[in-house]
Amino acid sequence: MSIAAQTPFTAPVVERLSVRVVVDSHYERFLPRAEHDHVTIEHVGQIPGRPMTTLAGEWGLALHLESRAGGANAQYMLDFGFTPEIINRNTSLLDIDPAKLDGLILSHGHRDHYGGLDGFVTQHRKAMKGDLSLYVGAEEAFSVRWVPTGPPPKPGGKREYVSWGAPDRTSLVAQNVVPVCCPHPHALPGPFTTGYIARDTFEEVTGGSMLAPYDHFSEAERRGELVRDSHPEEHATCYIVQGRGLVVISSCGHAGIVNSVKTAMAVSGVDRLHAVIGGFHLATAKPDYVEHTIDELERLAPDVVVPMHCTGPAFIEAMRRRMPERLVASNLGSRFTFGV
Repeated sequence: MSIAAQTPFTAPVVERLSVRVVVDSHYERFLPRAEHDHVTIEHVGQIPGRPMTTLAGEWGLALHLESRAGGANAQYMLDFGFTPEIINRNTSLLDIDPAKLDGLILSHGHRDHYGGLDGFVTQHRKAMKGDLSLYVGAEEAFSVRWVPTGPPPKPGGKREYVSWGAPDRTSLVAQNVVPVCCPHPHALPGPFTTGYIARDTFEEVTGGSMLAPYDHFSEAERRGELVRDSHPEEHATCYIVQGRGLVVISSCGHAGIVNSVKTAMAVSGVDRLHAVIGGFHLATAKPDYVEHTIDELERLAPDVVVPMHCTGPAFIEAMRRRMPERLVASNLGSRFTFGV
């Protein structure tokens, strides 16, 4: 049975969507003016009126989402970068008003996406709306992750791991931020989240982190051993733009960018793909895997592909060679607007 058949769901439709890059690692101050038939592109190099300062980049991702439907605007912050200092700095420099946020969305439980969350909320909570929620894909968003450290072990040796922590649910609740788990498709004013991303294609779950889950009962887990992270909590944030089609935002793509797009299509019932945006987690992928991914994306026929964060240069170079008319370059501070 398909996801769509299991989950009665009506996806919202918007007239206009703007995606602003608040945190990412790529920042080029001198960018030429960019134009594309399917998206309005605004790059930020020098901060208007602030010639003596710049945006700050780091390994991580945060996106400000703003949509319009029926005369009403809706705004969300999707992910929060690695540290609070960077998201707070860039939010201020980009004139994003946290008081206008209708909610917070966390794509998955990796530190380069949740690391700035608590500090962002702490700094801005008094200005934010009283009934503020944080939307996550599953309880595993709050599981402690472990990542490898040091050089690879010698044959017969054991890999060492260091804790990457987890979002501080206690602190969030104390600040009146309500965590909302969305394992199934969930409609918000403006976007919808996909819920669990089906693993139905050739793609492998990637990421390299480990965790000790609390809600499974294998022998290894009962002994407290680390197991490979399958990212059951990862979900994509999506919009249906009137007259244009589906915009899929994959913050990291551990479950696979093709899987993410196909899940979004299945749950929304929309088969016209307008744009694919975000991290696709292909930076360490082998060349044939990258080419296979582009083969599948080509069949899905997006108008626009905007790679960010962990996508990697190999994918971008291959897209430039194979689908240059669909590739749009991203930069820290850039804003991409879809619709009228």
